[in-house]
Amino acid sequence: MEKHHSETVIIRMHCPDQRGIVARITDFIYRNNGNIVALDQHTDRDEKRFFMRVEWELDGFSLTKEQISPAFEHSIAIPCKMKWKLNFSEQIPKMALFVSKMSHCLYDLLARHQGGEIKAEIPLVVSNHKDLEDVVKKFGIKFVHIPITAENKVEQEKKELEILKEHNVDFIVLARYMQVLSADFVTHYPERIINIHHSFLPAFVGAKPYHAAHARGVKIIGATSHYVTSELDGGPIIDQGISRISHHDSVDRLIQKGRDIEKIVLSRAVKAHVDRKTLIYKNRTVIFN
Repeated sequence: MEKHHSETVIIRMHCPDQRGIVARITDFIYRNNGNIVALDQHTDRDEKRFFMRVEWELDGFSLTKEQISPAFEHSIAIPCKMKWKLNFSEQIPKMALFVSKMSHCLYDLLARHQGGEIKAEIPLVVSNHKDLEDVVKKFGIKFVHIPITAENKVEQEKKELEILKEHNVDFIVLARYMQVLSADFVTHYPERIINIHHSFLPAFVGAKPYHAAHARGVKIIGATSHYVTSELDGGPIIDQGISRISHHDSVDRLIQKGRDIEKIVLSRAVKAHVDRKTLIYKNRTVIFN
């Protein structure tokens, strides 16, 4: 039987590096009868910036949920010139998946979600093709087909945004969605759209990256998951992975190995986001343990 854990409070923060910041935060939790269950910190000495994620049990804490944010803001965040986010572990985020025709990342995420690895709700899957409709319906999830062309892109993206709002979607995962989101669309979900790229960034460009890699005789291939920004493939990187290859590997074998990496890297990125372990600063991510 799975052990039930108390609901926790999660705060992620960054601020100018300064003496006593860890003591101030842990003292705030201690004075209010909190029990810390996880703490990870990092100091970027070049930026002179301090980063931290702290998680403590809500059970027995002397402040109510509603009191925590204003109390922390007044006693810690404002004096320390801090930027911060507060979440509760029982707040289950809603994740929309965007797909096209390739199924490997979709299958992997749906299976991990069904197995309890990814603690999020999936109210719907959006696609510009109907190829994966049966796959999605087998998992009991709503499938929404929104075909997109150069002529109707603006209109169709408005439909997508309306549907996402209707289902209270918190973040989006592009599971090999072969459409470039407009800058306007991205502004509606800042730091809340996750993409998987079929190589390192920057890397071989074009529609056939594995063919180009094969022609160059590369010895590793990889995948990159990143947050989407208005700059194409230029957003903060969340996770990357590699696979070693040799002259024995054909193009088909490279594609197979590449898809395996894409699944793993994307799932790790999604899990880090869902578990509130990512923090963005100047187009870079800090990934907490």
